[in-house]
Amino acid sequence: MVKEEKNVQENKPAKAAKSEQTRTLILETALRLFAERGYDRTTMRAIAQEAGVSVGNAYYYFASKEHLVQGFYDRIAGEHAEAVRPVLEGDRDLAVRIRGVLLGWLDVAEPYHRFASQFFKNAADPDSPLSPFSGDSSAARDAAISIHERCLAGADVKSDPQLAPLLPQLMWLMQMGLVLYWVYDRSEGAERSRRLVERTAPIAARAIALSRFRVLRPLVRQVRGLLVEFLPETATAGARGPGRSTD
Repeated sequence: MVKEEKNVQENKPAKAAKSEQTRTLILETALRLFAERGYDRTTMRAIAQEAGVSVGNAYYYFASKEHLVQGFYDRIAGEHAEAVRPVLEGDRDLAVRIRGVLLGWLDVAEPYHRFASQFFKNAADPDSPLSPFSGDSSAARDAAISIHERCLAGADVKSDPQLAPLLPQLMWLMQMGLVLYWVYDRSEGAERSRRLVERTAPIAARAIALSRFRVLRPLVRQVRGLLVEFLPETATAGARGPGRSTD
């Protein structure tokens, strides 16, 4: 009995590794077919056939095409977090950190640029599970916001305390604006998107630094009220805090 239990325990890592390999194979096959045929014209059956697995097995790992795209979002989020680790563990200059975070996203997303618009057509629908504001996208969204939290927390610049809880969400929305620009950027190597980051990172850092000065506090309060009222609720969850006024 003890020997049988030992064999079961030893087989678990191998089974887990095999399962992850199959999941990765299905996801990579789907991304290739999305690029070749388009998202709308790619079926789960075609993905399964190309990956060499049964349709039932494909659905075991991904319940729908939308879940495949969520897998893509999660992959990008994980690769982004790894790519920006050096800059977040190094330079404390906020402009450098913001620049590194945004350029890091462009770097990891570049291989998927050629078919990014296929996803955006569906993600732009506010009722779509592919929307970055949807509940289905919460894991990737939270991972992205946490990167901006680390970006701000490790910087040598402090912001106004009233504005600070909302800044990671605001920075994430800034990243979403960059994503939209990048989707439609047809310059070589998305060079215009990179120049946009180079120009906006110092401006964002400067605005955050200025927010702590007393003379700007009335303006900061107005900005905070505006953000709390109009930022999507999924992006500000937990940032309002109990009993906080939006006045």
